[in-house]
Amino acid sequence: MADYNGKLPEIDAEKTLRNISKFIEYSLIESNTQGLVMGLSGGLDSSTVAQISTEVVNGEKILGLVMPTSTTPESDVDDAMNLAQELGIKYKVIDIDPLLEPVEQICKGGLDEAHAQLASANLKARMRMMILYYHANALNRLVVGTGNRTELLVGYFTKYGDGGADILPLGALYKTDVRMVARHLGLPSEILKKKPTAGLWPGQTDEEDLGIKYELLDEILYLLTEKNQNEEEIARELKVASREVVKVKIMMHAAQHKLETPPIAEIQR
Repeated sequence: MADYNGKLPEIDAEKTLRNISKFIEYSLIESNTQGLVMGLSGGLDSSTVAQISTEVVNGEKILGLVMPTSTTPESDVDDAMNLAQELGIKYKVIDIDPLLEPVEQICKGGLDEAHAQLASANLKARMRMMILYYHANALNRLVVGTGNRTELLVGYFTKYGDGGADILPLGALYKTDVRMVARHLGLPSEILKKKPTAGLWPGQTDEEDLGIKYELLDEILYLLTEKNQNEEEIARELKVASREVVKVKIMMHAAQHKLETPPIAEIQR
C-alpha cells in the first residue's frame, strides 16, 4: 500500500450501518411512501445500498432495476441478478438501448462528435433515472441513490442522471468507507474485487476517468474538507506531488453546480 494510506480514519462499520438504516426508515416515514426503488449495476455501491435496505424494508417492498446497455459486461448483469435473488428483493431487467437509440438519432445531427460521445454517455444515466422514477411514482416509493461522498465532492456523476435520487444512504461515506462496510456486510468477493465503473463505454473505469486512485483521492478529500488543510500541507503529509492536490481542488470547484439547486435571477420590486 502507498505511503499516503492511513490518514483517513476508519469508521465504525456497525455504528454506520445502524445510522444508515435509521436514515432509510425515517425517510420512508417522513415521505409516507411504501418502499424503495434502486438501480442495481452489480457494482460495489449499488450492492451495498441494496443489502443495507433489506435490513430496513421487507424484500417485497424493494425493487431493483437492472438496466444494461450494449457496453454493460454480462458478468455485471449476472452479479446484479444473483444479489437480488440472494437478498430476496424483486428485480427487473430492462435493456435501455432501444430507448436510447431513437433519442440519439433525433438529436445527433450537426453536433460535434467528441461532445456527442459524452452526451450519449450521460444519456444512459439520465434514461436510467427516468425509468427509476417511473417505477417509484407508480409504486409510491422512494428512489434510492447509490452515490458516495467521494463521487459527490468531485462531481463524478451525471447531473439529473445517477445524481437524481430521493435519498443517498452512502452520501457521507468515502469510497474507502463503502468498501469497508461492504466487507463487513459480507458481499460476494466478485463484487468486492470488481474495478469500479459506470459502464459508459467498453473498458471504462472510474479511476481512469478521474485520473487518480480512489485511495489517494479519499485521503486528499478528507484532508481538504474535514481537516481544512492547504495544498502544501496535504502534499507533504501524503508524500505526493502538490499537483495531485491541486487537481482534486479543481475537480471539486467544477462540481459545485452539480451539488446546488439551479441559480435564480434576483428581481427587484
